[in-house]
Amino acid sequence: MTIEIQKPELEALIVERVRLGAFPTVEDALWQALNSSPPPFKQRGAESNGAPGRTGADLIDVMQASPYRDIELEPARDRFPVRDITF
Repeated sequence: MTIEIQKPELEALIVERVRLGAFPTVEDALWQALNSSPPPFKQRGAESNGAPGRTGADLIDVMQASPYRDIELEPARDRFPVRDITF
């Protein structure tokens, strides 16, 4: 497999880290980076921009699974204080 790096600053960073001994090889740098990042989300119905399709059912599932279900999400309807102004 051949991996082509398009950004020269990224290549310079990898070369510098290998030269300083942070990683023995470029493969070790990639291995560490990929293993330390979170896995991608599984996409159900991907939209045209590549983002996962979210539904109202997903929101309901998350809200019902929340440990903070007793928090009120409706904003307070208090009136703001108003000063009398004469013109």
